[in-house]
Amino acid sequence: MPRIGVRGVQLNVETAGSGAPLVLLHGFAGTAQTWVPHTAALAKRCRVIAPDLLGHGDSDAPDDFGRYAIEEVSADLVALLDRLRIDRAVVVGYSMGGRIALNVAIGFPDRVSALVLESASPGIADAAHRRRRAAQDAALAEHIERDGVEAFVDFWERQPIFASQARLPPGVRTALRRQRLRNGAHGLANCLRGLGQGVQPPLWHRMAEVTAPTLLLAGALDADYVAIAERMHDAIRGSQLAIVPDAGHAVHLERPEAFGAVVDRWLRSLCPSPGSHC
Repeated sequence: MPRIGVRGVQLNVETAGSGAPLVLLHGFAGTAQTWVPHTAALAKRCRVIAPDLLGHGDSDAPDDFGRYAIEEVSADLVALLDRLRIDRAVVVGYSMGGRIALNVAIGFPDRVSALVLESASPGIADAAHRRRRAAQDAALAEHIERDGVEAFVDFWERQPIFASQARLPPGVRTALRRQRLRNGAHGLANCLRGLGQGVQPPLWHRMAEVTAPTLLLAGALDADYVAIAERMHDAIRGSQLAIVPDAGHAVHLERPEAFGAVVDRWLRSLCPSPGSHC
C-alpha cells in the first residue's frame, strides 16, 4: 500500500495489472478496498490505480476543510497521474467518487480518455436545496467528531439509500462495515464540510463540455439516481446508459457480476485488446 505525495499531501494508492491506465474512485466513507471484488478482472486488461481519497483510509486528512474542495481533490488526481507518468486514463467513479471523476473530465479533458459514472451526480442545481444540504452535512460532521466513527457508521448504514445493502451476504456486509470503520472521524467530517454536495458548485450547466466517452450506471432500485443518470444521459452527447436490475446505490457491491459485465463490455468496445490505449 504505497503512499504517494501530491500537492503537499500523501495519498494511499493501490495498483494492479498493466496496460491502459484505469483509475477507480470510491464513495464517501469508503476506501480503495471497495474495488477489490473487481480488481483482478480489471487488471487483466488495464493498469488499475485505486487511491484512498483525501480524508479516507490511509491517505492524509488535512485540518483545513477547504483542502477537500472538489477543485482541490480533482487537481490531486491529475497530480497523481503526473507522478505515475500517465498522460490519460479511464476514470471510474462511484457516488462521491463519480462527482470527482466528472469534475476532472470537465476541468482536465485531455487527461480523461473515458469515463464511468456509477450512481453519480453533477451536484445540486437549486441554491436553496444546496444550503439545506450544506447545513445537514455540517451537522453530520459535528456528529462524527463528537460521537466517533462507529456511531456514524451505525447511522450511515441505516440511511434509506443503502436499504438494499441489507440483502448482501453476511461476509460482504462485514467487510463493508470494516472498510467504513477504517476511516477517521476528522477526515470524514472535513470531507463533508469541503466536498459535500451542499458546497460543491453544480455542474449541470457544463454537461456539454464532457467530451470523453461516458458510461452512466445506476441501480434500478435507486430511483433518485436513475432519474439523475437519465438526465445526464440526455445532456452528455454520445453517452451510454445502463440501469442494472435488482441493484441499489452501490451496483458494484450489490450486483458485482452485472457491474463487471457491463463495464467489461464497454471497455472492450473502447480498447479491443488488453493493453491497448483507450
